[in-house]
Amino acid sequence: MTDILVKFDDILYYPVLIIVLIAAGLYFSFRTGFVQLRLFRESIRVVMEKPSKEGSVSSFQALMVSTASRVGTGNIVGVATAICLGGFGATFWMWLIALIGAASAFVESTLAQVYKRRDASGDSYGGPAYYIQDALHSRGLGIAFAVFLILTYAGGFNMLASFNLQDTFKVYGFYTPGVTPWIIGGVVALAVAYCIMGGGKKVVKVTEVIVPVMGLLYVAVALIIMVTHLNLLPGVIARIFKDAFDFQAIFGGVAGSCMIYGIKRGLYSNEAGVGSAPNAAAAADVSHPVKQGLVQMLSVFIDTLLICSATAFMCMCSGVEPTAEIAGAAYVQLSISTVFGAIGPVFITVAMVLFAFTTLLGNLYYCDNCLTFILGKEPSKTFITAFRLICAVLIFLGAGMEMGAVWAIADILMAFMCFINLPACIVLSKTAIAACKDYEKQKKAGKNPVFHSADIGLDSSKLDCWK
Repeated sequence: MTDILVKFDDILYYPVLIIVLIAAGLYFSFRTGFVQLRLFRESIRVVMEKPSKEGSVSSFQALMVSTASRVGTGNIVGVATAICLGGFGATFWMWLIALIGAASAFVESTLAQVYKRRDASGDSYGGPAYYIQDALHSRGLGIAFAVFLILTYAGGFNMLASFNLQDTFKVYGFYTPGVTPWIIGGVVALAVAYCIMGGGKKVVKVTEVIVPVMGLLYVAVALIIMVTHLNLLPGVIARIFKDAFDFQAIFGGVAGSCMIYGIKRGLYSNEAGVGSAPNAAAAADVSHPVKQGLVQMLSVFIDTLLICSATAFMCMCSGVEPTAEIAGAAYVQLSISTVFGAIGPVFITVAMVLFAFTTLLGNLYYCDNCLTFILGKEPSKTFITAFRLICAVLIFLGAGMEMGAVWAIADILMAFMCFINLPACIVLSKTAIAACKDYEKQKKAGKNPVFHSADIGLDSSKLDCWK
């Protein structure tokens, strides 16, 4: 079964999804005049704006929800796996997919804001399922997207996060294959179940505070390793670009090349164009949709150019040669131990526990939004309890699966989300581009941009917000 999944995964990504991802990213980049570069400084400014209504979700809070899901085990284990199996050049392809993918993130999150809805309490919600239904007039396609999102996040991604978490314990003497993964999986599943069933609110709040701190500490540790191995840095950078442009090697074994691994792991990590972050983006209370598009664009850079690069350079500058045998957490732990000794692997384990925990909870936030869309109403208490128990069971099962199987399942399900979301964004991109031009026009006039649907030719009667 693992072999079948891996082969299907390889075919799906090359050439199909790679062409879709790069073509969409470049299309959005050129149509927006490379908004990810032009308005980068503006994205940093707007992230700190407060919502107009007290108690509403701010841009920063929406950023934290999407970043909590983005910044996870993929930033550590995913990057290490890509380097071990694809080579140093995978790092370049991760950077490239983030750079052009940031434009996709901008478009999808701007659209989510334009077509968001209000609930009875005045809070907003939305996402790709809603803009597909409302703007493309296809509820069936919207439901298909929502189903794949639930399968991807409650199933594929959470199973993978659980596997990656238990994988960090392999370096310890007490680890017994066939036993320890199930024990760790059981503990993680019970902890998540406790929190999503209404308990553990204090645990969630504490974790939300600790994770950004851990992220900064993680980057600092990576910088220390780079500084202590500074003599290796020029060679590492040269090797990244040499491997990245070794097209004879790439096209000699495309499925296992640095290009494919870099794009796969980059997409899994930053989720640009996948259609997940717009669910969080729609909840933000902003005066103009473009503001949240810029914020979610920034999230892609935080994830890949900061956290993923920290892992990559931590590993590549350590002097530890990557091999298939140490692919995953082991490569990161061996790398950090060159400077920090025995405490290094423990630090990585703690970081993985925190990152995985917030990822598992953040992923289920997206699922709740899509369940409401599919059912057309808030799910009953009985239904949501049963659903969350199934999610906990999948977390348990993921911990004991084979590495190839869990990565392939996550990749395949994520690919189907892209196949629905990106074409929809291309069709609707005219709206996002018009909104961007309207935003910049108001900024040049010295105004705080405020969105009026009529200004970009939209009929306000067909929008739930922005009347």
